[in-house]
Amino acid sequence: MFARRLRVEVEVEGQRRPCPLEWLDSFCMRRFTGEAAFDDTLPRAEGLLEAGFGVDTQRLSREMSDWLSKKKGQGKRVEIRITESDSQKASR
Repeated sequence: MFARRLRVEVEVEGQRRPCPLEWLDSFCMRRFTGEAAFDDTLPRAEGLLEAGFGVDTQRLSREMSDWLSKKKGQGKRVEIRITESDSQKASR
């Protein structure tokens, strides 16, 4: 089910870093009961999310950016960048 490993980075005011695990947990738990499209997501570590093939990473990135901007951005826009992890690319 969680066949993809995704690297999730957060960018605020030009500063990019791995997305905190707490943020990933908060978003995914919120979505667990409210949005079936993201039920196939599992936070694994800071900056690392596992997901099923049915998860649209562009939509996930947009939704996470919007939600985290409201909840964690302290008045600033939070941008989320999602890419496949390097280890997954190498195994294909």
